[in-house]
Amino acid sequence: MSTETSLGHTDPAARSGLSEAQYQALSRELLARIELRADHWLQVDGVDIDSARTGGLIELSFPNRSKIVVNTQPPLHEIWVAARRGGFHFRHQDGRWVDTKSGEELLALLAACVSEQAGTPLGF
Repeated sequence: MSTETSLGHTDPAARSGLSEAQYQALSRELLARIELRADHWLQVDGVDIDSARTGGLIELSFPNRSKIVVNTQPPLHEIWVAARRGGFHFRHQDGRWVDTKSGEELLALLAACVSEQAGTPLGF
C-alpha cells in the first residue's frame, strides 16, 4: 500500500506513524489535560485564565486581553498553537507532541507561553 495520495502528497498517517483513531485519542487526551490545568490555575492558584473549548479547539483568555489557541489539525495529524510568541505546529513522535521545526515539546512551550501571557510562572 502506497503512502502517497493521488496528488503525490504523503499521507499524514504515514508521516505521523499514527492511525486516525490513535491521533483522535491522543489529541482529545491532550486537550482535556490543557483544559483541566487551566481550570486548576483558576480555581486553586487563583490565576485568572479563562478556557473555552469547542470541539478540537481550546482558547485560553487572559486578563490583558491576549489569547492562546490550541487547535487540532486532523488532516495533518498535528496540533497547532497560536500565542503572542508565534505559531507552532506539533506532531506526535516517540510518545510526545514535538514542534515540527524546533523539536520542542508542546507542554513545555505552552507553559512558557502561558507564563509570559499571565505574567506569572505556570507549568503543566
